[in-house]
Amino acid sequence: MIDITLRKFVKIKICLAGDARVGKTSLIGRYVHDVFGEKYLSTLGTKVSRKEISLEYPERETEIKMEALIWDIMGQKNFRKLFSEKYFNGANGIIGVCDLTDEQSLKSLYEWINTARRFAGDVPVILLANKNDLIEEIKLRPDDLQKTASDLGFGYLLTSAKTGENVPQAFLTIGKEIVKIQFGLD
Repeated sequence: MIDITLRKFVKIKICLAGDARVGKTSLIGRYVHDVFGEKYLSTLGTKVSRKEISLEYPERETEIKMEALIWDIMGQKNFRKLFSEKYFNGANGIIGVCDLTDEQSLKSLYEWINTARRFAGDVPVILLANKNDLIEEIKLRPDDLQKTASDLGFGYLLTSAKTGENVPQAFLTIGKEIVKIQFGLD
């Protein structure tokens, strides 16, 4: 075990962006509480969850502990303008979420991410292509995801809130990108 001599504590704000029914709330539930509910519950307004993320950098004898405030917003388009400024202002990272069974949800991410960047600035972003467990219903191809991620300047992960596939990895990835910017650690 490496003796960590420098510990840094920081609060970060991560916002999820995407259309209604893409699984934002379910991804947060899986990550924060390790639960998945089969029943769809629409988010009304905004909900904030907390989770501690710990990253170790042994070569620098440094540990970063982040209290992640994970913001979930309702995905209905008519409310996007109403909540955008307060929701995205001060965000340290954005997780764009689309539904692999819904082509429009990927197209909508252009507007979601551009809106987020208008208020949050040039913060790290990652695309999550959710519902990878619905193999027979998937409509989006890897080329579609790669093009959108490339157009917007970030990477993507296939996720499933139901099975937990890549969910912790997604939040760790955005956390590492935030740390890279705030502390210069890779």
